[in-house]
Amino acid sequence: MKRILTLTALVALIVLSSIAAPPEVKAASQDESAIAEKWIAAWNSHDAEKLLPLFTSDVFYEDVAFGEASHSPAELRKFAADYFESVPDLKIELLRVSLHNDHGTIEWTLSGTDKAMYRTGKKFSVRGVSVIDVRAGKIFRNLDFYDSATIMRQLGLLPTQQPDSAK
Repeated sequence: MKRILTLTALVALIVLSSIAAPPEVKAASQDESAIAEKWIAAWNSHDAEKLLPLFTSDVFYEDVAFGEASHSPAELRKFAADYFESVPDLKIELLRVSLHNDHGTIEWTLSGTDKAMYRTGKKFSVRGVSVIDVRAGKIFRNLDFYDSATIMRQLGLLPTQQPDSAK
């Protein structure tokens, strides 16, 4: 009887631990990480033609902070070319990639000098994230999120934030 109770308790523990255990999270594969690395490299190339092959022909790319959306490769080409002209020394640094089952995020820091965005000639740096969806190894949906007020403060277009203690 003691053996049966011990065996039953052991089976119950095994069953309960497998039920309570969170599902295993698959790490981003090399292919998924490679998409993010190519995305960063394409932006850092300052060449819209290097960016376009990463996207599907029905691409949707939105810069949420500035409310600009591109619905085709031609619109994305123009958006990228305008950005390269506005920030000719644009640099994006990859911070983290989290892609699973063709959906995820690319966290980055964007820096450069404002030449034509607001025409200040000043440097800025902002952290952001791109939420992407991938189909057949290419990005078909890309949403960029970052705080445009941070950029504007660094460019002198908005007052700097005061710490709570200084208010």
